[in-house]
Amino acid sequence: MTLHTRLKPGKESEYDNVHKVIPAELDSALRAAGVHTWRIWRDGRDLFHLVEVEDYQRMRHELRDHPANVRWQARMAQLLKVEDDYSGTDSGLRLVWELP
Repeated sequence: MTLHTRLKPGKESEYDNVHKVIPAELDSALRAAGVHTWRIWRDGRDLFHLVEVEDYQRMRHELRDHPANVRWQARMAQLLKVEDDYSGTDSGLRLVWELP
């Protein structure tokens, strides 16, 4: 699954610093929800996520009310231009092209 998010102006360094250490309870919650890897690249304020997960929709459903994720999303809401409340049916970025 690929995702795109965007930071609020001036939050780039803070975002990088917050991600230096992910809370252990969030790590456990992500893994329990089927996440194998989650990589994030940043270009200015644009964030590109590559999430390897068994079932993206199930993962979002399981994490929606998980205390560790609720705390993390509250922290991310301070940094992101559009916060993610886990209420929708987000399906990530649409693949346009791939080198076979």
